[in-house]
Amino acid sequence: MIKKRNINILSPKEFAKRVITYTVVSLGLLIFSLGIGVLGYHFIGGLDWVDSIYNASMILTGMGPVDEMKTDAAKLFASAYALFSGVVFLSTVAIFFAPFAHRLMHLLRVDDLDEN
Repeated sequence: MIKKRNINILSPKEFAKRVITYTVVSLGLLIFSLGIGVLGYHFIGGLDWVDSIYNASMILTGMGPVDEMKTDAAKLFASAYALFSGVVFLSTVAIFFAPFAHRLMHLLRVDDLDEN
């Protein structure tokens, strides 16, 4: 027997609000993470502000380091920031795409598959 189910899909207006909320959270996480990198590269790595932003941006997006770190403290910071950035970048992508994946699962009625 086939059961008819009422699918509770958000209205386009509510969905847009959810997408905006998740986008703001994603951008906030990226800006916070970039700030950590900029401050670390400036104060620990001894780079000027523009080079700090450049290095932190390249690491955060997975492109790799630009400037060589000269002190042991700077090298340790760069290593920790690289590991941190990998996790943050993937988490940010997941947060950003979560509302779209959730809506797609509702549209495809994935929850009905669990009952069979």
